[in-house]
Amino acid sequence: MASLYIHSLLKLAFLCSFWPIITPLSLNYPAVFNFGDSNSDTGGLVAGKAFPLTRFNGQTYFHEFSGRFCDGRLIIDFLMEAMELPYMNPYLESVGSPSFQTGCNFATGGATVQPANAASTNPFSFNLQLSQFFRFKNRALSLLSKDKELEKYLPAEDYFRKALYMFDIGQNDLDGALYSSASEKQVLDLVSKLMSDLTYGMKRLYDAGARNFWVHNTGPLGCLPRIIATFGKNRSNLDEQGCIVSHNRAATVFNQKLRDICLQFLAQSPEANITYVDIYSIKLNLISNYSLHGFQPPLAACCGYGGPPLNFDTRIPCGVSKDLNGTIAAANPCNNTAEYINWDGNHYTEAANRFVVDQILTGNYSDSPHLVTSPFVN
Repeated sequence: MASLYIHSLLKLAFLCSFWPIITPLSLNYPAVFNFGDSNSDTGGLVAGKAFPLTRFNGQTYFHEFSGRFCDGRLIIDFLMEAMELPYMNPYLESVGSPSFQTGCNFATGGATVQPANAASTNPFSFNLQLSQFFRFKNRALSLLSKDKELEKYLPAEDYFRKALYMFDIGQNDLDGALYSSASEKQVLDLVSKLMSDLTYGMKRLYDAGARNFWVHNTGPLGCLPRIIATFGKNRSNLDEQGCIVSHNRAATVFNQKLRDICLQFLAQSPEANITYVDIYSIKLNLISNYSLHGFQPPLAACCGYGGPPLNFDTRIPCGVSKDLNGTIAAANPCNNTAEYINWDGNHYTEAANRFVVDQILTGNYSDSPHLVTSPFVN
């Protein structure tokens, strides 16, 4: 046991020093399984709860309702394109004969790492998404053992081991804590609990044969129009970009701890490969240098109400019309979504998501042995 412990410590020290240059692995996977929230939800919440997204979601690329919290494609959609795999179908979708041959998406808008309770708006938290995955896997393998023709619709057995397991979750946990005026110590305690839950989930997957993990950290929460509209009335709460300092500080702590557990997991899991992607830095760079990248002032919602600087009103979500003091107010989309970073006050536009993925694929924002010689690196 002592020698195993020493080996783990040596591996952890090695990874901490040289992670970006260890042996590269090509991004070539037969299937993807994704766990997350609205940032990677391709229709799960709409299918699972009949969530009332408006017709404008999907207008830019799909030209119809897409079930996504976006005008078009999400980061995960662009990544699937880069891997030459079909867009992911949500696990909860039962209409339209969805194929799961190349993977399954368990993400749902509003999902948390913490287990949902009676007061939660979304029951599909991380632990439930994991349970859904294991049911999916067991059911798929059972069906395939009886009928090999089903490989047209379900992942082959070896796909589960060779697949990429993606994670993009945690933002809603921080959001909820900060909305409840949690103290800094309470936020730190929460982050520690979130890391424990995420580590446990990754270990369950690893013990079941998963080997390839792709982890997104959380974006600059304090730069969302919804957050600024709520917490930015006192200008002392704002940084030089106009974002809420406390929320971005909490996101930074979360991301530091998330990177730490990825390193620790690698040290303790000899066959694991992990790509940790710094979404926070990419998005903050986009917001800070928006004009260089062809965008309008970055803190305004494209689909909202109220005009500059935020074009966001909590009373009128994107696509909704309401009577405000005798006047009909409508939150309709902007004329050119490609010029906006934020879509609806909470989520990013397709144009911003495309920018994020272009940066991911350079490898400059990833701690990973995979991207150095990846076929997708420019």
